[in-house]
Amino acid sequence: MYKYGHAYWKKGAFRQAYRDKLNVFMGHLNLGERTIRGCLEAYSCKHAGTDKRLSLSLENEMLDYLGKSSDTDSSSPVDLLLSRSSRKALIYLVLTLYQMYPDYDFSAVKAHQFFSEESWDTFTQIFNNYMFEASKEWTARNEDGSLLEAIYEALDEVVKLAECEIYVYNPNPNADPFLEEGAIWSFCFLFYNRKLKRVAGFRFCCISNLASDAFLADTPPYGEDEDIFADMDM
Repeated sequence: MYKYGHAYWKKGAFRQAYRDKLNVFMGHLNLGERTIRGCLEAYSCKHAGTDKRLSLSLENEMLDYLGKSSDTDSSSPVDLLLSRSSRKALIYLVLTLYQMYPDYDFSAVKAHQFFSEESWDTFTQIFNNYMFEASKEWTARNEDGSLLEAIYEALDEVVKLAECEIYVYNPNPNADPFLEEGAIWSFCFLFYNRKLKRVAGFRFCCISNLASDAFLADTPPYGEDEDIFADMDM
């Protein structure tokens, strides 16, 4: 596989504890009839092993699509495929999904169809709309800024947001890991820094407690069984 290791974070530093605090808060936020679940993760991408075959397959699929497409619309996914560096970025995003959802098969994902490039303003708008209640709860429990500001700082520490390309994963109903878990809505944003060769992911969803009590009882919150943002050799 691509050797995805967790991105470097200084152990014992304040910011690591702050990031851990975020993941604990979002791991299982019960709001009565609904539960918010979210997680911040970061990966460093290095070539190794069998995922090279997947990378080649994705590259060939994108080139084939590019060759057959006659779509001239400027918003077409063709625009994302014109340069090799952009195709490589999309491949990294698919491979990151495999790490974020290790029990889910993304072999049917078409990179050019499932990712759209966004801005921080777009992320902010979506976050404010869907995480409004979670943000209020964060403010009630903490005195160190808003939830959005905390997430910004945590992401910026690892991937330097000013240098990032921001993507959102837009699957169809057959390729959404959250739908089978009783989600009301879900989002997965990926922040890619080409220079650092790091991808940070922020996934968050809302689950109906009435529809998924059994699932939530059997599933630990995000981050409980892994050391997210742990040290690694860069």
